[in-house]
Amino acid sequence: MQYRNSRFSSFANWTARASGHPSAFMTAVLVILVWAVTGPVFAWSDTWQLVINTGTTIITFLMVFLIQNTQNRDSHAVQLKLDELIRAVEGAHNALLDLEELNEDELSRLRKRYASLAARAREELKQGRHDTDRQELDEDQP
Repeated sequence: MQYRNSRFSSFANWTARASGHPSAFMTAVLVILVWAVTGPVFAWSDTWQLVINTGTTIITFLMVFLIQNTQNRDSHAVQLKLDELIRAVEGAHNALLDLEELNEDELSRLRKRYASLAARAREELKQGRHDTDRQELDEDQP
């Protein structure tokens, strides 16, 4: 696991949790209110405006990297979970395990194939048949 021992990843995780907390939002609102209230004190000067612009720009710039790190890690984890489900389900196609590695043309061909399967399955349902290989449970069955 490349992320587990990384200090940056630990910091990114902590920051993502902290910045998503309601108290972080309330702190941001408070900072903006204090800034707005001090406007008349500083005569709405360019420096007064520059303070909020610079602060928000720096925070936004840094948050992009932290959010991307946590999104990458979450995406990898979800992908591994999906891969495990594909691997474990009898009849699932193991060739789908690394779809994210395919190019656009290959993905497009697979997408068309599965769209065709879905259309056929919807047609089967309209005709009162099952769209899976398994019998569906009746409403009165547990």
